[in-house]
Amino acid sequence: MSTDLMPNRFTPGEASIPPRESELIARRDSVLGASYRLQYRRPVHFVRGEGMWLYDPDERRYLDFYNNVPSLGHCNPEINAAMAEQASRISANTRYLEPRLVDYAERLVATFPQELNRVVFTCTGSESNDLALRIARLASGSEGVIVSSHAYHGTSAATSMVSPNLGYAVTLSHAVRMVSLPGPAGISESQAADFFEAQVRAAIADLNRRGIGVATLLIDSIFSSDGVWVDPPGFIAGGVKAVREAGGLLIADEVQPGFGRTGTHMWGFGRHEVVPDLVTLGKPMGNGFPIGGVVGRKAPMDRFGATARYSNTFGGNTVGIAAADAVLTILHRDRIPEHALAMSERLRVGLEHLAKLHPGIRGIRNAGLFFGIDIGLDGTGEASRRAMALDIVNLMRDDGVLISTTGANEDTLKVRPPLICQAEHVDRFLEAMECALKEAVAQV
Repeated sequence: MSTDLMPNRFTPGEASIPPRESELIARRDSVLGASYRLQYRRPVHFVRGEGMWLYDPDERRYLDFYNNVPSLGHCNPEINAAMAEQASRISANTRYLEPRLVDYAERLVATFPQELNRVVFTCTGSESNDLALRIARLASGSEGVIVSSHAYHGTSAATSMVSPNLGYAVTLSHAVRMVSLPGPAGISESQAADFFEAQVRAAIADLNRRGIGVATLLIDSIFSSDGVWVDPPGFIAGGVKAVREAGGLLIADEVQPGFGRTGTHMWGFGRHEVVPDLVTLGKPMGNGFPIGGVVGRKAPMDRFGATARYSNTFGGNTVGIAAADAVLTILHRDRIPEHALAMSERLRVGLEHLAKLHPGIRGIRNAGLFFGIDIGLDGTGEASRRAMALDIVNLMRDDGVLISTTGANEDTLKVRPPLICQAEHVDRFLEAMECALKEAVAQV
């Protein structure tokens, strides 16, 4: 669940900003909390969206290759119609009998392995991870949480304490242990599984020695905040086995890779051929309407439900269920995952071609339509690579294409367009990427 609450690295004063936007920035600063951030050196101001495009007040359009929230496109008319129709009848919660809630729950769990057959609805991915942690800790009888070294899993008190991505100002829980990933550590793919398992077993040993025990291994199966380190498929299996042997559960955070983004699987954990104990859902579930959920095995869900109450006034509300139901219908009917896979292959070929023609691309990783593109010239340090990546992001913004960065050093471009993108959108992205790459290299 990579954060969209990014550090204030794109300071508004770094570039010329039109008076209209300057005034709006000043008004924001005078009333909004200081934790809010703006993206890009020249912040974008949008008034409407349609499909792959966002439009500013002057009707200039921007190609969105960053926003995975409206996974089926901005203002999808079919999803909007479903929400409007439900809102015109009633917006209620899960304490009342509602056939559509049950219908959707049945359809949703049918997309998972048969072991995962219970669901609880929330509003956000942060809430989903917060609830999953509670369930795992109750079911295991332990507190320890193992996460990747630059993970992000939410903004609540509990989830921020297991999210090293939020920075040193946010205190991690004493019950958290971080593990390195094979890719960033420079481990070969042939040794990746052994390396990851060894990291997890060392974390387990330390938690046990300190009397904390292991509740869960909590992973984003695409490791998006760590820099999109997706390969080799299956490298997490030994670590999962070790956690279960120690009495812990596997929580798969599917807010980023879920709902068909990888192209080959509906859920990102499928690439690793493991079946989690709990799966957390968020952002793309309602195409931007706030709805999330926890899907899990019956045993831990029953144990939690027997001893603790969880009732969320808006989690599972009828308008959210209508949006989520429409999303699931479109995903299946229009074969969206297969389409995403085809577009990802076109994008990868294009990026590999750019890497041969121009310096500056150090690596390309992806699972379906989620790409991490490492930026930097040979022989340059971390600061230079980070600056170059940020330059590319801002040059592409000025050219009307939106992306961002990720990874511990923020020198990896994060590219995750809505799943409905077409060949012409991929080609437009590659055109803008090539122009920005050339200019950024020339400035080094």
